[in-house]
Amino acid sequence: MDYETIDADSFGRNLRGIGLNLLVRDVGAQVAFLETVFDMQAHQPTADFAIITYGSQVFQLHSDGTYHSNPLLSLLPETPPRGAGIEIRLYDTDPDIAAERAEAAGGTILQAATDKPHGLREAFILCENGYAWVPSRPKD
Repeated sequence: MDYETIDADSFGRNLRGIGLNLLVRDVGAQVAFLETVFDMQAHQPTADFAIITYGSQVFQLHSDGTYHSNPLLSLLPETPPRGAGIEIRLYDTDPDIAAERAEAAGGTILQAATDKPHGLREAFILCENGYAWVPSRPKD
């Protein structure tokens, strides 16, 4: 799938498996954060939407305004954190580098990079929309 040129109808028809769609206040700001901190790539970003790739994985960002007739909009909290309860785990991202970048980009470090007993070194980073991003790699 060519994410740079695909139209919305074809994009939707080609999605498979589990999908992730994050509702955000400012798509451009979220795109900048994801590209800066995690080396993700945005495709066809607009004020309302972006296709995001992380390696071979794909997910979407939508602005709140695009959900005007979606039942989820009425459930969004007025105050952050809006993404409470979900961890977005990035198994191919160095947690030390990501935490350093996140701090410089205005993210909140919930937990610095730490070796865990389950075999991973990971950090917990909160973006301005309240989603917990967990970059991790196998520990040394």
